[in-house]
Amino acid sequence: MTDLLEALMILCFGLSWPISIRKSLRSRTAKGKSLFFEFFIWIGYVFGIARKFLLWGAAASNGTQLDWLFYLGWFFYVLNIVEISIDMLLYFRNVKLDKQREKA
Repeated sequence: MTDLLEALMILCFGLSWPISIRKSLRSRTAKGKSLFFEFFIWIGYVFGIARKFLLWGAAASNGTQLDWLFYLGWFFYVLNIVEISIDMLLYFRNVKLDKQREKA
């Protein structure tokens, strides 16, 4: 049950990143974005992925089988970290665009 709740939490977070990416692409500005905030979320996903690796290693060492929810949660962690990485890269692009607009 806890793996299901974790997978649902990560799924809900993951649904918001495409919206943020779309906004970053369309707005072409970094105003209203916080790289500091996104970085700490990114670090949180790294910790979540590390936890999955530790659980996987523990299960392998004691012969425990992991269910499909474990792998689903791992997939969503990886998907989310890719999505937030894209949004962070767009932040840098948009900062550059903001600076170009200020010069013009």
